[in-house]
Amino acid sequence: MEKTMGTLETIVSRPLLLMIAGAKGAIGSTLAVASYMLRHQPDLIAPYLTSARLWNDGGAFGEVHVAGWDVSQAAMGDALARHGVVPETLWQVVADQLNHLPIVPAPEATMPLNAQVDQVMRDMATFRQARPEAQPVLVNLLPACPGCSLSGKASGDDRSTGRFPDLAYARAAIRSGVPVVNFTPNALGDADLVALAAEQGLPLVGRDGKTGQTYFKVVLASALKARRLRVDGWYSLNILGNADGRNLMDPDCARGKLANKTELLDEVLGYRVGEAYGESTHKVHIDYYPPRGDAKEAWDVIDIKGLFGLPMSIRVNLQGRDSILAAPMVLDLARWVVLLQAAGRGGAIPELGFFFKKPEGEPAAATFEDQLRQLSELEAFCRRRLAG
Repeated sequence: MEKTMGTLETIVSRPLLLMIAGAKGAIGSTLAVASYMLRHQPDLIAPYLTSARLWNDGGAFGEVHVAGWDVSQAAMGDALARHGVVPETLWQVVADQLNHLPIVPAPEATMPLNAQVDQVMRDMATFRQARPEAQPVLVNLLPACPGCSLSGKASGDDRSTGRFPDLAYARAAIRSGVPVVNFTPNALGDADLVALAAEQGLPLVGRDGKTGQTYFKVVLASALKARRLRVDGWYSLNILGNADGRNLMDPDCARGKLANKTELLDEVLGYRVGEAYGESTHKVHIDYYPPRGDAKEAWDVIDIKGLFGLPMSIRVNLQGRDSILAAPMVLDLARWVVLLQAAGRGGAIPELGFFFKKPEGEPAAATFEDQLRQLSELEAFCRRRLAG
């Protein structure tokens, strides 16, 4: 798809419509508050968006609106109170507006895939009719699901749609002409869907947002590689007490997430950590610990070797906030995909690997410096294509 759709400035100034699968989850509800605050108190949001610097020199964006789906029919205010991510003093004053966001019931898990796709497409049409001036983006924030982490092996129709609802949303979006941001560890379909997205000039980007521990792992591993310090072992522990943490206690749900976190290190370093021992010494564990809530904690023990093969060790302790780290990344990615769509770039976008543990498409850069380089090249491409 070669045609462009306006200049960079006009695209940035237009509103966004985030259509969120899993809109009342911890990240989705945080995004709902952030979208409102971006319109009314931008100083609380804009400084934390990488896209502010890249695309608008820190100036004001177009408005961001939220719609979507959820299995819960509780009010958005109740969801925010339950998750406890955003301080009540911030969202309570706008609770009425948040409670009236167009969040509709998710398709029933027992419905056939095609019926789910049809329902989602009808909902998307309704959302867009209400915001005809806005640029729509599908954001997938559904939980990790069993057997949904390996793409390309089986067609989506062969999977249990009840255990893999993501596919219905992705297909509905591409058929509706809407770009897709997949922030989950779930693969969104077979090569045919990615090819269709490319043919229609629709970015389909993901997967598995790189929010906290893994982001810093890439940064630190890249630095160790540059200094020729050999990583002998790396032990990572995550403790979190939100719904994501509870879901990942299911080994089938956690399998893809752990694979994404584990494989990444070898890709950055260019060798298998632990090869001297005949087995991997990169260990990653996730534990559900309710007292932490959304304020996850990550511990890393890194064993390295330097001159003469002498051992050294590094300890890293990250005390983060899962949804607070994730929400601005989703806003950045939504802006990226509408710009790429306007620039005529569709399908998988591996140059957005900066944001993901397991980016779709090849070749995806592994080291931090190469990811920044690819991101810079992607920015230059968009600027050339969208020059006024």
